[in-house]
Amino acid sequence: TYTQTLGHNGERLDLFCHYVVALSSTAEPDMELSPNRVREFFINCSKIPLLLLLLFFFVCSLDTLSSAFQLAGGKVAGDIFKDNAVLSNPVAGLVVGILVTVLVQSSSTSTSIIVSLVSSGLLEVRSAVPIIMGTNIGTSVTNTIVAMMQAGERNDFKRAFAGATIHDCFNWLSVLVLLPMEVATGLMTHLAHIVVTSFNIQTGEDAPELLKVITEPVTKLIIQLDRQVITGIAMGDERMRNRSLVKKWCHTGLVTVQTLNTINVSTLSSLSSLSLPDPLHLFADAHLSDLTVGLILLAGSLALLCTCLVLLVKLLNSLLQGQVAKVIQKVINTDLPYPFGWLAGYLAMFVGAGMTVVVQSSSVFTSALTPLIGIGVISLERAYPLTLGSNIGTTTTALLAALASPGDKLAAAIQIALCHFFFNILGILLWYPIPVTRVPIRMARALGERTAKYRWFAVLYLLICFLLLPSLVLGLSLAGWRVMVGVGAPFVGVTVFIALVNLMQAHSPGHLPARLQSWDFLPRWMRSLKPLDRVITKATGCCSTGQATGDDQAAPMNAVTAHVDPKIASAQRKADLAYDHPVFEFLDETKPGVPVFKLKGLERCNSTPL
Repeated sequence: TYTQTLGHNGERLDLFCHYVVALSSTAEPDMELSPNRVREFFINCSKIPLLLLLLFFFVCSLDTLSSAFQLAGGKVAGDIFKDNAVLSNPVAGLVVGILVTVLVQSSSTSTSIIVSLVSSGLLEVRSAVPIIMGTNIGTSVTNTIVAMMQAGERNDFKRAFAGATIHDCFNWLSVLVLLPMEVATGLMTHLAHIVVTSFNIQTGEDAPELLKVITEPVTKLIIQLDRQVITGIAMGDERMRNRSLVKKWCHTGLVTVQTLNTINVSTLSSLSSLSLPDPLHLFADAHLSDLTVGLILLAGSLALLCTCLVLLVKLLNSLLQGQVAKVIQKVINTDLPYPFGWLAGYLAMFVGAGMTVVVQSSSVFTSALTPLIGIGVISLERAYPLTLGSNIGTTTTALLAALASPGDKLAAAIQIALCHFFFNILGILLWYPIPVTRVPIRMARALGERTAKYRWFAVLYLLICFLLLPSLVLGLSLAGWRVMVGVGAPFVGVTVFIALVNLMQAHSPGHLPARLQSWDFLPRWMRSLKPLDRVITKATGCCSTGQATGDDQAAPMNAVTAHVDPKIASAQRKADLAYDHPVFEFLDETKPGVPVFKLKGLERCNSTPL
C-alpha cells in the first residue's frame, strides 16, 4: 500500500528506491568480513604488545626518575629528618614530609625512613604523624608532572591536569581538617594504639614487590642505589655522610674460604657493610659525584618519560576509537543499577587499592591513570575513587616496613604505619560518602579549566604548592611559634574572607554590600591572570591567542572594526570560542565587519553570537 501511494508521485518513488538500494548496499558489508576490516583487526592486535612495551618503559622511567631525585637530594633529605627539634613542631613536620618526598620522588622511601626512625626510638609516634601527612601530599607531584606532558592539546591537558590535581586537593583538604584535630586530640595516634594492643602482631620480613620483579632486570643495568645511606644519615650515623649512594663494583672478585680464615672480626664486619650489586650497572665504575649522576639520570629519565607518554597517548587514541571507546567508557564510568548505584565508587576504590598493592607504588598507578583521564576514557568522577583507593593501597608499604622492625620496637613502628592508614580512611569519610562533600572534584576541575586557559599556570602551581609555600612555612616555623602565628594568622584570615566572599558572590550576592558584589573595584592584576599572562607571554616570546574568557570583561559595544579578510576573522572567532576543536565547530552566521556583543561567561558557548 505504501509503494502504491508513493507511485502517484514519481519523485517520491524514485527517492524511495534510492533509499532502499542505499540501505541494502550498506547492510551487506556489515554482515561479512571485508579484507579491510580483517586487516584493521590484525593491526589493532599488533598494537597491544607495543602498548605493553611502552607501559613497561614508562614504569622503568618512573623508577629511574625516583633514583635520580634520590641521588640529587637524598642526603639533604636525610639531614632534614635528622633534626628532631624541627620535627617536634607539627607544622614543620608536615612541611618536612612534603619536601623530602618531593626530593626523593617516592613516598615509599619517605615512609620507610619515618618507620625506621620510630622503630629506632629517635622519633615519637605523635611527632611522626604530621610527617606521614606530608608524604601523602608530596607523592602526588609525580602524576602532576606526567599531566604536563599532555600540554600539546588543550582539552586533553585540561582533563589530565584535573585528574592529576584531584589527588593534591584531597590531600590538602584532609590535612587542613585532620592535622589540627590530631594536634588537639591525638585521634589517629590513639586509634592506632588501640589496634596494636588488641592484636598480637608478630615480626616478619618485607613482602616481594611484584612489579619490581619485572622492571628490576632493566633498571638494575642502569643504576643501583644503597638506600641505607639516606636512612643512616637520618638516624645520625656520620659514617654514611661520606659514602656514595651509587653502589660500586668490587674488583677483587670472590672472597675464598681460606682468605676469610685470615680476616679478623672487625674486617669481616666492615666487609658485611659493603653492598655488592648483582650485575654491573652503567655507573658502577664512573668516577662521578652523586649529584652529577643524578642530573644525568634526571635528564635521561624525563626524556624517556615524555617519549613513552606521548607514544602511549597516540597509541591509546588510535586503539580507543569509535565503538571501542564508547564501550570502554560505558563499562568504566557507568554506575551499577538502582538501588546499588552508590556501590560503584567503592568498588573503584577496591580496584585502586588492589592495583597499588600489586605495583607497590601509588605514583605508578596514578601516573598511568593520568593519560587515560586526559584522552577521556576515564571520567573525573570515576578517577576520584580510584585515586582514593590508591591512597589506601600505598599504606601497605609502611606496614611491610614496620613488620621488619625489631621485636622491642615493633609496636611503635606498626602504630605509625596504622596512623598513615587511618589518615586516608578519615579523609575518605570526610570527602567522599556524601556527594555534596566531594569538594576535591570541583577544585580539580577549576584548576583544569584555569590551566587549559593559561598553560604556564601548571608550572606556577607546581612551584608554589610543592616548593615555595612549603619552604616559606618551614622557614617561619624555624623562626618560632610567635613569628609563624604573626605572619600566618593574617594570611589565613584573608584567604578565608576571600573564599567566603566568592561563595556569596556566586550564590547570594544580594546579602553583600554593593562594593563587594564583584571584584571590579580592585586593580586588574589583583582579580585576573591576564596581565601576568601578557608579561609571561612577552618574556617567553610565545604568541597569545587572547581568549576573552573567564575573568576577563565582556567586549564593549562600540568595538572598533578593522578591515580584515572575512574568512580569517571567522576562523579566528571559531578558535576563540571553541578552542579550535573540530567537535565544537559551528556555522558562523555573523556578517563581517559587524560589531558582536558577547555576554560575559558565554564566550565559549556553541551558539550564534548576538
